Amino acid sequence: MTPTHFAFSSAFMLGLTGLAFHRAHLLSALLCLEGMMLTLFIALSIWTLQLGALTTSATPILLLAFSACEASAGLALLVAATRTHGTTRLQSLNLLQC
Repeated sequence: MTPTHFAFSSAFMLGLTGLAFHRAHLLSALLCLEGMMLTLFIALSIWTLQLGALTTSATPILLLAFSACEASAGLALLVAATRTHGTTRLQSLNLLQC
């Protein structure tokens, strides 16, 4: 395992464990998701540069576009939850209630 592969794997796993164990607020969950997506973007960009193939050169840009869409939808949910419930704590948001 190369040092770059180890660094990106551990950064992704750090974001995943942050998402799994520190889900107190919606913003912290969104930050962990964004960190995971940025790690995937950088790793995929480096892999595409090392591979040198033109067929996979658009893949990191597509991943970045989907990451931006995910971040904007998450922030919209954050604002909507704050307006309706008054808090962003995930334990107080019950999906079965209106």
